[in-house]
Amino acid sequence: MAENTARNGQDGQDGHGTGRAEDPGPSVKDKELYEKLRDDGASKEKAARVANAAANTSRSEVGRRGGESSSYDEWTRDDLYTRAQELEIPGRSSMTRDELITALREH
Repeated sequence: MAENTARNGQDGQDGHGTGRAEDPGPSVKDKELYEKLRDDGASKEKAARVANAAANTSRSEVGRRGGESSSYDEWTRDDLYTRAQELEIPGRSSMTRDELITALREH
């Protein structure tokens, strides 16, 4: 690892003081917003999704758009479990309804 660091000239810092040396890759269109979302605790997938949506329109418009889906609090456990399956949330089979809601919101 130290060999790679010396050879690539990377010091493990991204220049923003986060300590993350990861590059989100070419699929992320708004890298600045991606890094801010990651710093705020968003998952890589969610940060990329929001950053790309913002890049396709405007940052202020992204928050105004929204689906017609009801709150997770109104979903049945079966519906929550199905959504968790779609998102490949680990450990979903043993989760309670409240745990599924929390896992989906944090995804």
